Amino acid sequence: MGKVIALANQKGGVGKTTTAINLSASLAVLEKRVLLIDADPQANATSGIGFDLRNIKSSIYECLLNDELNPREVILNSEIKGLDLIPSHIDLVGAEIEMLNTPNREKILKSVIDKVRDEYDFILIDCSPSLGLITVNALTAADTVIIPVQCEYFALEGLGKLLNTIKIIQTRLNPALQIEGFLLTMYDARLRLSNQVVEEVRKHFQQMVFNTIIQRNIKLSEAPSYGKPVILYDANSTGSTNYLNLAREVVDKNSQSTSL
Repeated sequence: MGKVIALANQKGGVGKTTTAINLSASLAVLEKRVLLIDADPQANATSGIGFDLRNIKSSIYECLLNDELNPREVILNSEIKGLDLIPSHIDLVGAEIEMLNTPNREKILKSVIDKVRDEYDFILIDCSPSLGLITVNALTAADTVIIPVQCEYFALEGLGKLLNTIKIIQTRLNPALQIEGFLLTMYDARLRLSNQVVEEVRKHFQQMVFNTIIQRNIKLSEAPSYGKPVILYDANSTGSTNYLNLAREVVDKNSQSTSL
């Protein structure tokens, strides 16, 4: 049964979608079967792995609002063998209002994922930068959550709110939800501030912080405009190496936990 990992942080611009795209691609390169679910109306994960939004006929929006729809009809195969996508669409903006009167509305995404869960090793959900109903759905469906934290001044601001939301979901909707790890992103070794943030986050969260740090890298920034994960855009770049290391860390961590 596939491990479901949500990528969440209500703060925008922290490298969440970049991580969703590149961790998914790196896991697939490591020969894992991966499904990336784009649960952000901006649909950047969809375009970032090479799909033209104008050609998307069905998306996660239809899956959430039509429980009879088989998600396999919506899944797209990416350029990387083993990496599939349930795309997003701007229509998702209205989904939260349309879902309001649905029974068990927080568990709709979980029932969608359950239909295909056995077909993948990892299912990653790219959440929008908010703590709305779609993100609550993602956290309710997930086994764990990766929280990207950028190595900048306001890094820890707002984390308390996210951790509080996770605690509420653990109490009311998904007792098994755990934090997969805090991921330090946008690290610049030349800046004293970056190093201070790394120290601060490691001091606060200790073993919950990934060993891998995602460095600032121009290839990582350029890749989405070509509709490619960085590993296809420039396999020798620092960004590609960072995300492959992160993927290995995720695989190792999960193989240890399943063997316990």
